[in-house]
Amino acid sequence: MARMTAAEAAVHVLRKEGIDVAFGVPGAAINPFYAAMRQVGGIDHVLARHVEGASHMAEGYTRAKAGNIGVCIGTSGPAGTDMITGLYSASADSIPILCITGQAPRARLHKEDFQAVDIQAIAGPVTKWAVTVLEPAQVPRAFQQAFHLMRSSRPGPVLIDLPIDVQMSEIEFDPDTYEPLPAYKPAASRAQVEKAIAMLQEAERPLIVAGGGIVNADASDLLVEFAELTGVPVIPTLMGWGTIPDDHPLMVGMVGLQTSHRYGNATLLAADFVLGIGNRWANRHTGNVETYTRGRKFVHVDIEPTQIGRIFGPDLGIVSDARAALERFVEVAREMRRAGTLKDRGSWAEACQERKRTLLRKTHFDDVPVKPQRVYEEMNRVFGKQTRYVSTIGLSQIAGAQFLHVYRPRDWINCGQAGPLGWTIPAALGVRRADPDAEIVALSGDYDFQFMVEELAAGAQFNLPWIHVLVNNSYLGLIRQAQRGFDMDYCVQLSFENINCPEINGYGVDHVSVVEGLGCKALRVTRPEEIAPALEEARALMREHRVPVVVEIILERVTNIAMGTDLDGVNEFEALAENVEDAPTSIAALT
Repeated sequence: MARMTAAEAAVHVLRKEGIDVAFGVPGAAINPFYAAMRQVGGIDHVLARHVEGASHMAEGYTRAKAGNIGVCIGTSGPAGTDMITGLYSASADSIPILCITGQAPRARLHKEDFQAVDIQAIAGPVTKWAVTVLEPAQVPRAFQQAFHLMRSSRPGPVLIDLPIDVQMSEIEFDPDTYEPLPAYKPAASRAQVEKAIAMLQEAERPLIVAGGGIVNADASDLLVEFAELTGVPVIPTLMGWGTIPDDHPLMVGMVGLQTSHRYGNATLLAADFVLGIGNRWANRHTGNVETYTRGRKFVHVDIEPTQIGRIFGPDLGIVSDARAALERFVEVAREMRRAGTLKDRGSWAEACQERKRTLLRKTHFDDVPVKPQRVYEEMNRVFGKQTRYVSTIGLSQIAGAQFLHVYRPRDWINCGQAGPLGWTIPAALGVRRADPDAEIVALSGDYDFQFMVEELAAGAQFNLPWIHVLVNNSYLGLIRQAQRGFDMDYCVQLSFENINCPEINGYGVDHVSVVEGLGCKALRVTRPEEIAPALEEARALMREHRVPVVVEIILERVTNIAMGTDLDGVNEFEALAENVEDAPTSIAALT
């Protein structure tokens, strides 16, 4: 049996579990682990500028590719507490990441030692498992259990906290005979699926709601096949966007209070049956639950038993991994297709498509300063079907979801439930590290961008490039819009006269200088006709220099983006499209 430090054993486990990159920041209490990574080899490292940034990089890395698990590393004390936001974000969206922290020596944990904090207790509510490993011989098995838990049932994050003396202690461990534990995934039974399809058959206007669980299960191909077999239209949630291509005739829009399409909401309200797979009926999707459920029957398929009935009681609940369930659904649907017993859904699908063709929002505005809708119109012109978008929260993300197009799973990488400002830049770094070849476009408002702007330096240092569209209205735009209900505009302006950059006319931060100071490239756009050429130039600069390239677009200060408190009460603040010329890059105009 080989003898090694517990930290070296942990690194061997990481390698056996398929880990070849980690994101983090070294520190005194985690240095033995870094020494083990150097000694064992095989794990690349991206040095973050902020430990929260490292956790979001790990998230982006996981979300970018099926089977990935991002790893983030920090020292004791504030490094662990900084990563709590990333753990919360990952937990909320069912994203497995592994957070590794250093800790004070065991003998000093109760003595208020420097940077000794009970990170196990702090992280517990936002992880599947958080543990401070007190016995060196348990370290490799704690890591083995971590991967088993992250992959089993509903995916999620784990934190392992390692006292410095535990890391340095020698143990017996044989890496050659190590094997990962098999993951557990519940699977729908034949009887459950037959019952669900029988209910679908009874409906006249059925829909499938496709959630992020389908993306996590890498089951989008099965979703599309099931929809095509049955002819049932699909409504993806924000986290499920891309499970069916936007231009597919059975993709009938997104539903919700904010990140929704007019035609999606209208179609949901016209439906009489909904089959939800891998979704959680989030409140910004459903709005008022009474409106959402009235006159409809529901089947809910989810990997987590306690998700079923959490928001409302479905007519039928099925606990299952989305891939396992869809394999059964496809199997039964194929048999029914061969037997000729499936209903013809052609007229219902065509009615949904008619809404998709006609219920559009206007994007073609020539105003100066630029209206945000025009930005997304130009992005649709420049970026093709293979583009991977990364965004987190704010009016920029809401409008992006209303106007951009996504054609593949994992091409809309969005922090859903938590929505932490600053997430976009580090997440884009993680996505790029996971996918060296894709065209990656990040989307931020000015405040999201400023929160963790320092991580652009990591993109420059490690040659992890992407195009970052920065829409700048010098406002906390979403909060300003929400404050309308309180009849105020209070503490949300980011504008000031920048003594070093008078040419930006009171828009505050000189983002171009900041970006260039961090080793990246930046362009500023003030007119709508300049947007597409700037995006093309950014593409060329990115390829030449292999660093992130920011395109800042100066927007009008105040634009209210369509949203409301109920699916039948969304406020349309701007002009609606009267024809496809008003929305020239809508799906209706492109297909």
